[in-house]
Amino acid sequence: MLVLLSGVSGAGKDTIKKELIKRMENVESLPSYTDRAPRANDIPGVTYNFVNTDEFERMIKDGELYEYSVHHEHYYGTSKKLLNDKINNGKIIVKDIEVNGVENLLKLLKDDVKIVTIFLRVPKEELQRRLENRIDKPTLKEIQLRLNRFDYEESKIGMYDYIIKNNNLEKTVQIIMTIIHNEYDLKEAEF
Repeated sequence: MLVLLSGVSGAGKDTIKKELIKRMENVESLPSYTDRAPRANDIPGVTYNFVNTDEFERMIKDGELYEYSVHHEHYYGTSKKLLNDKINNGKIIVKDIEVNGVENLLKLLKDDVKIVTIFLRVPKEELQRRLENRIDKPTLKEIQLRLNRFDYEESKIGMYDYIIKNNNLEKTVQIIMTIIHNEYDLKEAEF
């Protein structure tokens, strides 16, 4: 089963994903490939798979990605091999991904893989506060870039199975854990 977790930058996707992996058996992350530079708190192969732009473009050319996009001026994409390996091992995969990536994965995989989509909502003012208080201290330009994308991402919530207002981490994690358990049980009941 593939759980796609979206929301604007600063909505809490990464924090929630880490909590789900910590608390649930058989749940793993699927880090995207990106050509952006690692931040101080990034762990290569865990938060992202970091490659240079030439390598990313080679992966596109060679058809190694299910989907990719340019987001905040950098490439991000989903590896076919990594995703297939985890699904074939029976893992529940939680992937934080932007709205265009969700749209593409739904088109490509919805007939072959159980996909659950969750969108985390955060008020724009709260989002700005979170971005300004991030450990990695984004520049004003980076903050504005993310805030400018807010309305576009919000316009795509109609394609999501679940929309959750993320104003309480513990409550949000509990809700998503319940969703995953229920959706997994439904998946197992299919015949």
